[in-house]
Amino acid sequence: KTTDGGKSWQQILAKGPYTGVTDVAFDPRNPDVLYAATHQRHRTVWALVNGGPETGIYKSADAGKNWQELKSGLPGEDKGKIGLAVSPIKSNVVYASIELAGRKGGFWRSADGGQSWSKMSDYISGGTGAHYYQEIYCDPHRFDVVYQANVRLGRTEDGGKTWETVESRWKHVDNHAVVFHPTDPDFLLVGCDGGLYRSFDRGRTFGYFANLPLTQFYKVDVDYDEPFYHLVGGTQDNATQYGPSRTGNVCGIRNMDWQAIIGGDGHDCAIDPENPNIIYGESQKGYLRRFDRLTGESIDIRPRPASGEDDLRFNWDSPILISPHSHRRLYYGSRKLHRSDDGGDSWRAVSGDLSRNRDRYKLKHMERVWSTDAVYDTGAMSQYGNITSISESPLREGLIYVGTDDGLIQVTEDGGKKWRKVERIYGVPEEAFVNDIKADRHDADTVYAVLDNHKTGDFKPYLIRSEDRGRTWHSITGDLPERQILWRFAQDHERSDLYFLGAEFGLYFSLDGGGKWIQLKGNVPTISFRDIEIQRRENDLVGASFGRSFFVLDDYSFLREITADTLNDEEFILFGVGKALLYVPARALGSEKGSQGDGFFTAPNPPFGAVFTYYVRDSLKTLKQSRREKEADIKKEGGDNPYPGWDALKAEGREESPAITFVITDAGGNVVNRVGGETSAGFHRASWNLRYSS
Repeated sequence: KTTDGGKSWQQILAKGPYTGVTDVAFDPRNPDVLYAATHQRHRTVWALVNGGPETGIYKSADAGKNWQELKSGLPGEDKGKIGLAVSPIKSNVVYASIELAGRKGGFWRSADGGQSWSKMSDYISGGTGAHYYQEIYCDPHRFDVVYQANVRLGRTEDGGKTWETVESRWKHVDNHAVVFHPTDPDFLLVGCDGGLYRSFDRGRTFGYFANLPLTQFYKVDVDYDEPFYHLVGGTQDNATQYGPSRTGNVCGIRNMDWQAIIGGDGHDCAIDPENPNIIYGESQKGYLRRFDRLTGESIDIRPRPASGEDDLRFNWDSPILISPHSHRRLYYGSRKLHRSDDGGDSWRAVSGDLSRNRDRYKLKHMERVWSTDAVYDTGAMSQYGNITSISESPLREGLIYVGTDDGLIQVTEDGGKKWRKVERIYGVPEEAFVNDIKADRHDADTVYAVLDNHKTGDFKPYLIRSEDRGRTWHSITGDLPERQILWRFAQDHERSDLYFLGAEFGLYFSLDGGGKWIQLKGNVPTISFRDIEIQRRENDLVGASFGRSFFVLDDYSFLREITADTLNDEEFILFGVGKALLYVPARALGSEKGSQGDGFFTAPNPPFGAVFTYYVRDSLKTLKQSRREKEADIKKEGGDNPYPGWDALKAEGREESPAITFVITDAGGNVVNRVGGETSAGFHRASWNLRYSS
C-alpha cells in the first residue's frame, strides 16, 4: 500500500513464500474496508500448480492493519485463482469467482460484507482456465449485474444465478478487462486478445478500434521478395500474420496490406528464402502448416508418430528451421528432431528423445510432490520435455544444435547419426529453458545460446558462447542489467562481433562480441521483444514485440563502421549510402490518408530515395547559444555574468543558424540538389527524393 503517491510502500498482507494476492476489492463507500484474494501457486518449467491451502479471501476494516479470513459458506478444499468485486450500489454485497481442482468451481455471493457466502452457480472461466481469466466487474448502474472476463464474456443479472454470453459474432474472444461509462448505462469498453472494442448497446453490437498497434508477436521471419520484402509473425491468439515491410504508395502500410495465413495462436514461422510464396507457420502444440501465397492453400504438414509410438510431445511454441544448405529442407522439433527434404510432405526422425524425458507429475512444486487431484493447470500449456530451438551451421552442413525446455543442449556433427548432450554449464541453472540457440555465421566451431530461468523467480540474463561446438561455454552478458530476461540472439552477417539481442525490456546491440551492450532506444518502447531477425539484403533489423507489434531498424549497416574511438575522435562521419529504389509512389487515397479521418491507421514507410546516415559529435551552436551556456554555468556557481560587449552582440544578431547540407552532384560534378540535415549531436538521417531541385 502507498499513501504518498508511490514514494514509499508498506506491506499490509503477508503470506507464505508461494502465495501472492491476485485481486483486491474496495468498499466504494468506506476506503478503510478492503478485501484481498490470496493465491497459493507455483509455476515451474514443467507445470503449474494453480492453488493450495493458503488460497483464500481476507477482509480488513482498518485499511490493512488487521485481517480476517472469510470462510463461512466458501469451499473448504484447496482453491485456485479467485476474482473479487464489491457492489458499487450496495457495498455490503461482495462477489467471488473461485477456481477449484479439475477446472471446476463457481460463483459465490455475500450479502453481509463477506461474513457468510452462498454459492450462486457453477459458472467459471471457460477455455484455458482461471490462470488466464477470472476478473469480475460490477455494473455501476444496475444492482446484481456482474460481468466475468472470460472466453466469451459472461454476464449475470441476478447476482450469479444465471449467466448469458455478451458477445458479438464479429468481436474477438478471450476477454480481460471491462470498463463502464460514468453516466451512460449502455456503454461498454472491453479489452480482449483481439484488442479494444466499444459497445453503445450493452454488448449487442461492438465497434473495433483498428488504430491501436497492440499485437503480441512471439516470432518473426522475413522473405527476400522484390522489390520489397515481407514479414511474417506468430501472434498471441491472432493467427500467423503476413505483410509488407514497405509499400509503393504514399499512404504507408495499412491494415488492409496484412493478412492472416494460419489460425490459432501463431508461434514460430519461416519463409522459403528462394521462393517467397511458401510460408511455414505453427500454432500451439505443434500444428504445422505450409501456406502458398499464390493459391491461398494451407496444408497440414505436422509430423506424426509412427504406428505404436508414444505421442511426439510438442512444445506450445515448436521451433521451425529451414536449412541454410537447402531451401526445401526443414527441421522441426517435438521431443525428437524431425527432418523433411520436400518442404514437409514427408518426414523422418533424425534423433531419439532429446529431452530429459521426465514425468512432471513426479516432480516437486512448493517443496513437495502434489496429488493428481491438486489444482494443476496443464491443459492449456506446453507438454513438458521437448525441443525449443534449432540451429544448423551455415558453414558446416549437418552440424546441428538443439535446445530443450528442460535445460539441455544437444549437438550432432553428422546430421543426426550421433548426438552429444550438454546438461551442465557453469553459472547457468541446470534446468533453464533454452530460449534460443544460434550457430555462428563466421566460425564453424562457435555457437551461442540464450537461456531463461524466470519461472523459478530468477530474472538474470543468460547468454553464453562456445568456441568448441558446445564442449565448454562462457558468459557474454557483459554489462546487461541484472534483471533482464533474454529471448533472442542474432549475429551480423558481415561483422562477426556485432550482436543483437531481443530482451524483456527492449533491444540491445554489442560492437565487441558481448563485452558491452547498448540499448536501441530510438522510438522503441520499453517492452518485451520475443524475437529478432535480420533481413540481410537490406541490412534491416526486425523486432517482434509482445504487445506493440513489429519494429524495423532500417539499414543498420552503419553500425559496422563504428568503434568507440571513432565516435570520440571524429567530429563528423558520413556513413556509406546504400542502394536506393527509384519508382513513383502511388497516391491510392489522393494523399497520405485521403479523407479517411484521424482514426485511419497507417504505419510509415521507410524514407523514399537515397538515405544519408551521419554522426555529429558535438551539437552545432550559434554564438548566442554558446554564450548563454557559459552564463548558465556561471550563474549556477553564483558568479556575475560578464557583459559580452556591443561588437559581440552585433555578431550574434547577424550570425546565421548553423546548418548541415548534403550536396548531390552528377557524374560531371554538376549540382543536382541539396538536402538539409539535423545539427544536434548524435546519429541522424536525411533523405534525397532522387529528383532535381525545383
